[in-house]
Amino acid sequence: MSGVNYELYTWPTPNGRKVSIMLEELGVSYTAIPINIISGEQRKEFFKSISPNGKIPILRDIDESLHLMESGVILHYLAKKHHRFLPKDHESYYEVMQWLFFQVAHIGPMLGQNHHFNFYNKGKSAYAEIRYIDESKRLYAVLDERLHERSFIVNEYSIADIATWPWIARYQRQAIDIEDYPNVLRWYRSIAEREAVQKGYKLLSEDEVIP
Repeated sequence: MSGVNYELYTWPTPNGRKVSIMLEELGVSYTAIPINIISGEQRKEFFKSISPNGKIPILRDIDESLHLMESGVILHYLAKKHHRFLPKDHESYYEVMQWLFFQVAHIGPMLGQNHHFNFYNKGKSAYAEIRYIDESKRLYAVLDERLHERSFIVNEYSIADIATWPWIARYQRQAIDIEDYPNVLRWYRSIAEREAVQKGYKLLSEDEVIP
């Protein structure tokens, strides 16, 4: 463990797990502070003072007296600070950044809407259910093509993988048969075997089994 200390304000969601997995991969010391989004803690003033959008996760870098919101930014910040999981060469760096933004702009929002309509609110809107299932399938196909003959999204394990994996870990809530995407399945299983991924996934949810 390095001497760097962080506070992670989080809850066991895909976005929260991105950062806990990253911190575990880095092997740095951190304190997890649960923000129960089910009971509405994210709307309380103490939290909104550090998270203007009222969303988890928030990372506090104690050494820098800095609070960061938005999981993609947090991953990039940690990768740059610790010089890990982000390539140094120009071309690979921007490949990783493209796929990080792909997760932030597409994988997260679309699969999140899928969860909302097909898992938490089934039967409320047939149009929305079909729309977000179809878009989820399209995105899985994009990722499956990308992972053809590749072990990772770019050349090596990176923040692109760390950002994307927790969303794929909810494939059961997305009405997705992951076996229809063999390259995604292979990639998903290989990352799930990493000790840091298992520890980061189970933060605040020790009894939850990785699908």
